[in-house]
Amino acid sequence: MRPDQLDAFTSVTTPAISPDGSRILFTASRMNLADDTYETELHLWEDGSSRPFTAGPGDSSAKWSPDGSTVAFVRKVDGVPQLAVIPARGGEATILTDAPRGIRAASWVDDIRLVVDWVDWADGGELTPEERARRARRVTGVPYRFDTLGWIHEEAHRVTLVGIDGTTDHLTDPIDRFRSPVPDGDRIVFLADLGGDLLSNGEIGVHSVPIDGGEVEEVAPNGAWTLLVPTPDGPVAVGSPSAEDWPANYKPHRFTESGPVDLVPDLDRSVLLVFGSPIAPVWTDAGLVALIEDAGRVGVICIDGNDVTELVGGDRYVTGFSPTPDGSKIAFTASEATDPGELWLLDGTESMLTDLNAGAKTELGLVAGERFTVDGDGGPIDAWVFLPPGDGPVPLLLNVHGGPASQYGDGFFDEFQVYASAGYGVVACNPRGSSGRGTEWVRAVAEGGWGVVDLADVMAVVDGALERYPRLDGERMGVMGGSYGGFMTAWLTARDQRWSSSVVERALLSFPSFWGTSDIGTWFSPRYVSGAEMPDGVSELWAASPLERAHEIETPTLILHSESDFRCPIEQAEQLFVALLRAGTPTEFLRFPGESHELSRSGEPKHRQERFEAVLEWHGRWIGAGGSEVAD
Repeated sequence: MRPDQLDAFTSVTTPAISPDGSRILFTASRMNLADDTYETELHLWEDGSSRPFTAGPGDSSAKWSPDGSTVAFVRKVDGVPQLAVIPARGGEATILTDAPRGIRAASWVDDIRLVVDWVDWADGGELTPEERARRARRVTGVPYRFDTLGWIHEEAHRVTLVGIDGTTDHLTDPIDRFRSPVPDGDRIVFLADLGGDLLSNGEIGVHSVPIDGGEVEEVAPNGAWTLLVPTPDGPVAVGSPSAEDWPANYKPHRFTESGPVDLVPDLDRSVLLVFGSPIAPVWTDAGLVALIEDAGRVGVICIDGNDVTELVGGDRYVTGFSPTPDGSKIAFTASEATDPGELWLLDGTESMLTDLNAGAKTELGLVAGERFTVDGDGGPIDAWVFLPPGDGPVPLLLNVHGGPASQYGDGFFDEFQVYASAGYGVVACNPRGSSGRGTEWVRAVAEGGWGVVDLADVMAVVDGALERYPRLDGERMGVMGGSYGGFMTAWLTARDQRWSSSVVERALLSFPSFWGTSDIGTWFSPRYVSGAEMPDGVSELWAASPLERAHEIETPTLILHSESDFRCPIEQAEQLFVALLRAGTPTEFLRFPGESHELSRSGEPKHRQERFEAVLEWHGRWIGAGGSEVAD
């Protein structure tokens, strides 16, 4: 797989099965490198085949009305996501909303109404786009910007009912920090931080408002909640009752008079993925159906009282699911290392319903990875190797994932395919701090473990891979990673001089400045660095930063960063670049205009191609591949 083949495969996501289980809608998205766009549309599967259902080019996230007569979905209008509906048997789509900054969530209330997160301008939209761009931004608290969402201090959110006839009814006054509105009997429940704290610690509470209008009431106090799930017995919140417990598993909780109650206290796994759009559990007659992260795999489970049953398992990544109301059928999308993903149906047995990527799998020459395990100080470490075809020696290219509370695994990942196809032996792992191995594992890097236990695990995997796979050349090794993975790349090369090439991407490099410039810095930093905050904790924060020892990095280092990255602002990369120049270390700095922290996953197609080409050129320059010559 080459960088210029990024548009060869289709991403199949967000399945939605009709209430009677006979039809399935899903989102099909494909890059168009020539036009530098994404082509996204809804497809419909029925009677044994699938076909396009909407024209796109920006349609996604279909949801059937309870009676199955109408489909709601998101359509981008001039780049802004709006709510649209279309008759279930086809016809012309009708755009229902004209929210100035779009809608961010939608749930059916009944057969004729939906509740949405309606996003307006905080100033009422009185300014022209030109005047808004000219004016100084006045901010009064944090977060005032958020990665991929932009300048959120300019936003005003409302809980809004939208009728399929186009009527709108704003149920609340503008709310700053708000998400996940869902119906709950005669009220709408939602997540919001209404405490007025100007220095956010990342907590958010559960609130409600009557559907017929009235006062907002608190349902549950602030916690580390991510989304809400409607059930017949009241809302279920996914997350943790206390933000101080984070990093932790994302678990479903029900609210009682004595406080939140974990529905699965004995399940030491997360039921919500970290990266991408959160995929909510769904209530059915059979129980609560949810995703589960487990040691590099993502499957589907059903929670019924104290019983947890695996419904969809195996060495793969389930990327979306949708059960019928009675739970008898489940549509799901899933990918494997050599399969970009297809639509499946569980109806007693599993059936693959689409084959949209049949040609791509042949054309791209995808490489199958091999899972292996290394014994570390904290327990078994899940790891993978992707070796290119042939028998000769190949450079080892270590990839470190972001988070750190996320996981590599058994799903399709374009990064590994591109690097293996270029002649590298790709090694990846889930060290302590990763998700998928339980609470103790994900919290191991907090409270003194940051940069210590995770580093030990990463190096154990490298040594284990070299011993297990003779083709990996220990004299030609490269390392790379983004976000937390960028942190580990710079942290590692300052402490181990075996590396011949590195790529540091969108990295966390200086905790003291990250604390004040990142959209999550005020709460992320103290949760991982022993409660340290600026200014009193500057010594602890600096000691946990790669910049503290950047002058010891000798490995030639390419720095990649996006200029609109609000998660790890580009000042992080700028500091490392200057430090490496001063140290005399070979380095180059590639800045991507207009891109966010998500460049490698959802950036402009041409930027994604250029990024891959830059990475391959850099590693090729310093360690070569498949016998290539390297720089002196």
